[in-house]
Amino acid sequence: MNYKLVAIDLDDTLLADDLTISSQTIEAIREAVDKGITVTLATGRMFQSAKKYAKAIELDVPIITYQGAYIKNVLSGEVLFQRLVPYELSIDIIKDLIEKNKHIQIYLEDQLYVAEENQYIRDYAKASDVPYYVVDDLVQQMDQSQTEPIKILIIDDPDNIQTLEKEYQYRYGNQLHVTISKPYFLEITHPEATKGNAIRFLAKQKGITMEQVIAIGDSYNDRDMIELAGLGVAMGNARPEIKAIADYVTKTNNDHGVWEVFQKFVLA
Repeated sequence: MNYKLVAIDLDDTLLADDLTISSQTIEAIREAVDKGITVTLATGRMFQSAKKYAKAIELDVPIITYQGAYIKNVLSGEVLFQRLVPYELSIDIIKDLIEKNKHIQIYLEDQLYVAEENQYIRDYAKASDVPYYVVDDLVQQMDQSQTEPIKILIIDDPDNIQTLEKEYQYRYGNQLHVTISKPYFLEITHPEATKGNAIRFLAKQKGITMEQVIAIGDSYNDRDMIELAGLGVAMGNARPEIKAIADYVTKTNNDHGVWEVFQKFVLA
């Protein structure tokens, strides 16, 4: 197959555990781009967090962020695709999470807001390398910003996250996209805001079929793009459920797994 688009998850996929990209992987990606292959990122991260990695690789393309809710070009700043969490549902979720005493993060216009300063947000901001803003009332902040959230994120112990995911899947059905990215992250977006939908959008824009797409990931939020792509790749460190649906399982994120995919399927 002559693959024309490669979409790569960031955390635990392109990034090693120390949050770096190996030089040999960067070289392979640049070589693919020189051959005319479109290479993009597909991440749950904020755009402002993901763009520094895109710039390090020298990608001048739209990148997929917020689980597919926000597609924006790295250099021009053009927003190609945006889907927001509906206002009334956002209020319902925020109020419910406050009653449950959960840590909540909301993302408005690529800015991160929380209702309290704690270790969760400090650790998250450090790992993502983004600023955050502590406000008294998250709903009031939505009203002041005059926009709906791009994403709502909850951080908790993995067991609690799994319980909450099941509850919200049952409660909101097809009204929202509810997914676990890391074991302690539950992410809520618009129902059309998935990595798979975003890749389909980008491919159509470029006249590329889904059979000509490679998608590489490791976790539950990568499931639909791995299933939809012509070649769905799971990392060696991926969750067993993701490996089971993949067409190919590569090496781990600490052992140049993405580089191996480029060597085997793109540059060969």
